[in-house]
Amino acid sequence: MPDVFDRLVALLEGEKADFRVIEHEPEGRSEHISKIRGNHPSQAAKAMVVAVKGPEGRKFVLAVLPGDRRVDFSGIAKAVGGRKAALAAPEEAKRLTECEMGAVPPFSFSGELTLLVDPNLLNHDKLAFNAGRLDRSMFLATKSYLAVARPLVAPIAG
Repeated sequence: MPDVFDRLVALLEGEKADFRVIEHEPEGRSEHISKIRGNHPSQAAKAMVVAVKGPEGRKFVLAVLPGDRRVDFSGIAKAVGGRKAALAAPEEAKRLTECEMGAVPPFSFSGELTLLVDPNLLNHDKLAFNAGRLDRSMFLATKSYLAVARPLVAPIAG
């Protein structure tokens, strides 16, 4: 099975999305990778796996927010009808995303992950993110992101 990077490139090419790939030294921390790519941190799509407890039990969310913002766990829980939210355990996050932490793109290839994006990230014409690998990033037109990923949009960043 192709890795997340290859699946993402195939998906975006298949949808004729406006994107480009850049290769760089391995880095996953938002503040450092933004400097390497030359993008503003608010343009960087930071993706985190969050576990939400709700009436039907536990579910998982891929929360995507600007790289210079902090996650609002209560906002995530509210957006998906849950009571409480917290970061998923690292091994669960890796299982669900098939990525190292810091390399998770703002796309879900798992039926177990609800994709949720903060509206502040969508204020830019292009998004920047690690593309399933710590040494590959993408710049993707925000319009293309919304058309291909079709995320739920809710205030989830503080």
